[in-house]
Amino acid sequence: MSSSFSGDETAPFFGFLGAAAALVFSCMGAAYGTAKSGVGVASMGVMRPELVMKSIVPVVMAGVLGIYGLIIAVIISTGINPKAKSYYLFDGYAHLSSGLACGLAGLSAGMAIGIVGDAGVRANAQQPKLFVGMILILIFAEALALYGLIVGIILSSRAGQSRAE
Repeated sequence: MSSSFSGDETAPFFGFLGAAAALVFSCMGAAYGTAKSGVGVASMGVMRPELVMKSIVPVVMAGVLGIYGLIIAVIISTGINPKAKSYYLFDGYAHLSSGLACGLAGLSAGMAIGIVGDAGVRANAQQPKLFVGMILILIFAEALALYGLIVGIILSSRAGQSRAE
């Protein structure tokens, strides 16, 4: 039985695992951030309904985290084509680390956005001067996921550089 596959037989498993990790962990962070800050918006909206649209910022910022994971998952999955080009364990590990970097950064950023968003919108309802401070903290939390996206892109670009062909 001859096989036209060149490279390592198990390497695509790690690559696809990286794509799944990027999407799953980023979406978990997005879901937690959306749910936690959404609870704060709903709670605050009972007393100050005029501030609901202004307080929706944390929910939007949390939703962006899932897009970061989707970007990395697409980059990784398009880079896995063992029939067209040899795919080695180095490539699989590069894609796995790329997915984990982006996914876990998105998860941690989602947790931070959710906690800050929940407390921030409630505090903003009582003291409107806190709005700018809340937005700055949310931006720094979102930057954590952006760092993971950047590192994920760099790591993903390393795949394919394992051997000179």
